[in-house]
Amino acid sequence: MGCFEFLKVTMFLFNGIIFLAGAAILGVGIWVKVDSGSVLGFLGKIEDAPSELSQVLNVGYLLIAIGALLLVIGFLGCCGAMKESKCMLLLFFIIVLLVFIAEVAGAVVILVFRPLAEELLQKLSKAAVSNIKKDYGKNQDITGLWNTTMTGLHCCGFHNSSDFVGSPYYVDHDDQFPPQCCPDTTSSCNQTNADTGKINPGCFQKIWDLINSNTLVIVGVALGIAVLEICAMVVSMVLYCRIKSLSA
Repeated sequence: MGCFEFLKVTMFLFNGIIFLAGAAILGVGIWVKVDSGSVLGFLGKIEDAPSELSQVLNVGYLLIAIGALLLVIGFLGCCGAMKESKCMLLLFFIIVLLVFIAEVAGAVVILVFRPLAEELLQKLSKAAVSNIKKDYGKNQDITGLWNTTMTGLHCCGFHNSSDFVGSPYYVDHDDQFPPQCCPDTTSSCNQTNADTGKINPGCFQKIWDLINSNTLVIVGVALGIAVLEICAMVVSMVLYCRIKSLSA
């Protein structure tokens, strides 16, 4: 087997895995959004499954987006390599390059401009707090997403429990906060319990602390993904140039 054939087979196998993974993720995402009743029924059969597990329904759109992207990349890589299509290989290269650039830009913002990134997130906090005050307790998707976040991270609101003051949940439950804000009490989470009991910190601070404590792991995973993307781009360009030279 020559080098060209080896690269074709490698490209096909690598992108075949990406294609299958994308199809699986896309299928789960569509299932979650279209047939939520059966998803909840399936989750309910899992022994000792926490009630918050049903909130995976809220990530359906994210799964669909990720699955669709992987599906397109895998399809272009597989077909471009096996059919020796210059157009598909070039599209594959462009899409992977755009993803790579977006990841590099995000890494630069996080690592080089971390104070600036934190300041930007603080400015965006107004939108998050406004989202809570407007939709928490009224919009099922927004409420479920915040409940899942607060339960998983053991946090309360974006900054603290005061973010829920004036929200539909706060008004409908006689000026009470979500139970995630009062982890040490079994009674209602009113202002008195929130002031005197143990209060979970805001989710922003929790997420920021989590990022700071796992910076090396995040960087390592990002570098690994970046290396794979660079290799994929190099192989696609090698195949593209070889096919172009053969067809000339």
